[in-house]
Amino acid sequence: MYTPNADTGDWVVVVNAEKVRMTGKRESQKEYLTYSGYPGGQKKKTFTEMIAKHPDRVITLAVKRMLPKTRLGSTLIKKLKVYSGPEHPHSAQVPVALEIK
Repeated sequence: MYTPNADTGDWVVVVNAEKVRMTGKRESQKEYLTYSGYPGGQKKKTFTEMIAKHPDRVITLAVKRMLPKTRLGSTLIKKLKVYSGPEHPHSAQVPVALEIK
């Protein structure tokens, strides 16, 4: 069931975020920008640096930027759980594995 203006989905658990790769020169060309609000406060990190330090943030930012920039998007991003390794603490909820080839 899909309704674009309502939260009808389940929680999503992503594991092995550290194994994400990009093709071509995209790994060195993709930049993540942050800005503190102060003059000279803009910082750049490449995909390679981000995947080395915070592999979970790469997936989270990719999904967050696809969602609507409203209260609904804020609610939906809270239902995404990303882990860098294969272990996660959500085994009690009996998650269903989805194999992607």
